Amino acid sequence: MRRSVGLLLIVSAILAAGLVGLTVGRSNGPLPESLSAVLPAAARPGPAEPAATGPIVYYRDPDGLPEYSQTPKKTSSGKAYLAVRGSEDVSFEEKVPEAKVPEAMAAKSGGTHRVKYYRNPMGLPDKSDTPKKDNMGMAYLPVYEDENDQEDDSSVKVSAGKLQKAGVQTEVAERRTLNTMVRAPGTVEEDERRRSVVSLRFEGFIDAVENVTTGTHVHKGQPLMRIYGPNLSSAAAEYLSALNARPDAGISSQALKGARRRLENLDAPEKFIADIERTREVPVYVTWPAPQDGEIVDRMAVNGMRAAPGDVLFRIVDHDVVWVMADVAERDLGLIEVGQKVIVRPRAHPDHPFTGKVTVIYPHLKMETRTARIRIELPNRDDVLLPDMYADVEIATGTEAPVVTVSSSAVIDSGDRQIVLLDKGDGRFEPRSVKVGRRGGDRVEIMEGLAEGDKVVVSANFLIDAESNLKAALNGLDTGEKSQ
Repeated sequence: MRRSVGLLLIVSAILAAGLVGLTVGRSNGPLPESLSAVLPAAARPGPAEPAATGPIVYYRDPDGLPEYSQTPKKTSSGKAYLAVRGSEDVSFEEKVPEAKVPEAMAAKSGGTHRVKYYRNPMGLPDKSDTPKKDNMGMAYLPVYEDENDQEDDSSVKVSAGKLQKAGVQTEVAERRTLNTMVRAPGTVEEDERRRSVVSLRFEGFIDAVENVTTGTHVHKGQPLMRIYGPNLSSAAAEYLSALNARPDAGISSQALKGARRRLENLDAPEKFIADIERTREVPVYVTWPAPQDGEIVDRMAVNGMRAAPGDVLFRIVDHDVVWVMADVAERDLGLIEVGQKVIVRPRAHPDHPFTGKVTVIYPHLKMETRTARIRIELPNRDDVLLPDMYADVEIATGTEAPVVTVSSSAVIDSGDRQIVLLDKGDGRFEPRSVKVGRRGGDRVEIMEGLAEGDKVVVSANFLIDAESNLKAALNGLDTGEKSQ
């Protein structure tokens, strides 16, 4: 019996403690006097949360889920979203209690300087003679006399939180060698100086054509055909008569030279003339040789045909050296110079690059495409490059000596001038006019306005530039109002 009564008392005590805890949890005020004596620790209320201030920024999920809304709404269960005001919004600023802001800044400055005015915490050109807050509930920051004297009217100061939110990034200006790769399409063509034709200067008849066809590679002096020409035979007989004449016959050396010159004017091969001098006979046919090394690209000669003076019988081209004609954009023409190294990648053999050099920059521009044509000479030992083949041309241009460079994103180009934002430390930035030079990859040369080691903004710089322009405009308005 006693054991049952003791167990009942224990259960009653547990239930009473639970009721007390529930009462404490639901009550924001102090406990009743009857419970204060029993629970003195719970009787002391904690510090009350300050009331939220400022405009409503957004609405958040009442259950703490990461869901937000710009307008009032409800959850699927019917709960209304909670309003979040400006003072409750997430901020990257280091919050200092309002009452302690002047003391904290005074301690930072040594405690011996006087506050001259208070500035906008977001960096806007708004000043106040007394402490105040902006529409977001942020306290204005004090500016001391010596700090104000050090400020540059051309610079703008941005808070650390705003810089972090905007994603502002900086880098140091460095000396680098700029390499700009100019790319252009090209076409392989024959070297004009390595083409020749085979034709006669007299009327002749082709007795036989040697075993050569279109595409055959021939060497200089190799026989191409056998020809009979009446005029050539007549000139050869006259030269033979001059050779066989006795010294006392009155044939002068001038007559002998004249007879030989007639054969040369008819373009008689040297071997043909040498055979006359050696055998003292006039050959019936003359064997016509190839004038140069190369491939036969055209063969019009046929056995038994009559050939008039000037008729083209063969076309021969030497492909040991070829040209690549590339069309360079007008904006890149100033980077190209004669003698520059060029890499050519034929599209039929992209893994087999060829190295050549620029030999000619043609003096005329194509009006339709606004491109200039350049000529590149390439050795073609293995006859890999064929005429009319397409190729991709890469021309490396740039500066040989290192120059001061920054990222291209650091330069703000307004059309009539280029500026960069110089990071002067402590959240202060100064717009600086610069003169840009060559560009290479994602870098640009700074010819004037920056020195090596200067720190510039490379990301979100347009935001700071806009704020700087706003400050300059407001300062101009202030100056105008004071002058009136």
